[in-house]
Amino acid sequence: MGEPGREEYKIQCFDAETQQLLKTALKDPGAVDLEKVANLIVDHSLQDSVFSKEAGRMCYAIIQAESKQAGQSVFRRGLLNRLQQEYQTREQLRARSLQGWVCYVTFICNIFDYLRVRLALPGVTSHCPLQVDCLVLQLHRVGEQLEKMNRQRMDELFVLIRDGFLLPTGLSSLAQLLLLEIIEFRAAGWKTTPAAHKYYYSEVSD
Repeated sequence: MGEPGREEYKIQCFDAETQQLLKTALKDPGAVDLEKVANLIVDHSLQDSVFSKEAGRMCYAIIQAESKQAGQSVFRRGLLNRLQQEYQTREQLRARSLQGWVCYVTFICNIFDYLRVRLALPGVTSHCPLQVDCLVLQLHRVGEQLEKMNRQRMDELFVLIRDGFLLPTGLSSLAQLLLLEIIEFRAAGWKTTPAAHKYYYSEVSD
């Protein structure tokens, strides 16, 4: 798996029993209830933004270990089923906890990044700058890959992003700047020119 220290660090936030369960899942997946493991990882990812950024790597390691050991995909199936359930109640999640919503989107993007699964990413259309920042961050990370998979959906998303930037939606100046930056980032082939980086990120930090 590589980088064992990082793997150990990721699970230190769990209690001792759960840490042991996750360690076993990573080394001997057939010895544990993998659906339970999938639910534990998703539950914690919705609460911990740091863990949600790294959980995709852990999930990938468990899936690889299970496939190598038994040629099965119990964990992957359980994980995707749970994420589909969360997606179906995404509006309630967003209303209940903005932080949980950001963690969910981050986790979905990390799962996509590692597993290349075809999950529908929910649009982030709220006026909250944190949600706009989350959307822009994940588009920087996997936007180009998503566009290659479905250009039409990406075009539709960017129509909404342009509307959010151009129309009087009540967005803050920072949120509008972030939207403009991602519009130009995509237009430049999902790359940031040195001049654009200096302009946008000096603006954001001012």
